[in-house]
Amino acid sequence: MLDCHSVAVEPVTRTFLAAYSGWMTQHELEAQVTTDDQERRVAIVTGGAGALGVAIAHALHRDGLHVVLADRDHDAAAARAAEFTGQAAAVLAEPVDVAQPDSVSALVERVGSAFGRIDVVVNNAAVQRRGDIGDLEIDDWDLAHRVNLRGPMLMCRAVVPYWNKQRSGNVVNIASRVWLSGGPPIYVAAKAGVVGLTRSLATELGPLGVTANAVAPSFVPTNFTRAGRDESSWQDLLDHHRAMSPLGRITEPADIGDAVAFLVSERARAITGEVLHVCCGSQLAPR
Repeated sequence: MLDCHSVAVEPVTRTFLAAYSGWMTQHELEAQVTTDDQERRVAIVTGGAGALGVAIAHALHRDGLHVVLADRDHDAAAARAAEFTGQAAAVLAEPVDVAQPDSVSALVERVGSAFGRIDVVVNNAAVQRRGDIGDLEIDDWDLAHRVNLRGPMLMCRAVVPYWNKQRSGNVVNIASRVWLSGGPPIYVAAKAGVVGLTRSLATELGPLGVTANAVAPSFVPTNFTRAGRDESSWQDLLDHHRAMSPLGRITEPADIGDAVAFLVSERARAITGEVLHVCCGSQLAPR
């Protein structure tokens, strides 16, 4: 069952969302959902409980999309969904393990059944494993590639039937500037693969009216990037990336959200197969 949170005040929208929560039958839903609600686009954001996922969701929600925060930590995703305010569109929390085909299929089936459509997939879920090639663990390599690379493939594969029916849609894969610069081999190899997957999706899904692009951040200060670092190394990292940028600043989660929202908007209808570096110019810097 979908875990739904909304700040809508319109009675019709409240009725619509009540149906998601199991308070109405499917027949009652079909009788009362307005055309506007049916035509509102639907986005799934994986890694939806994290800082980047939430920032992306805010940008999409601001633009009027229903947003599903999909994450392994369903409780955390539900807590973040409950924080959304100011729009009629719904924000939902759903559990998913993007590394598992059955979990991905179940997510897409639940969302598709509730809304009748899926328009946007933002593949943001990721794991980070640091280490040099000489001492990396094979299990870490396999896990990172299951989540960071196979996960986006599984998500897109599962949503293709909706795009085929709708003849429209958008994919945004969250890559990284390190696909250019190099870095920890486990993470870099997976993110370089994401760029390749994005370009393949652009050519394959284009005839369906689907665009596929990647957003490549640099370092963004979040719990994800701080994990495993003490205060001193964290401050050194902040200083390093600030100095690396021609703009003299560090990318923030909202910067990533705005880029994703642009790429799935009508303004970007002619853009596909691209990698948009959102990293304050640090894609120009060496490792």
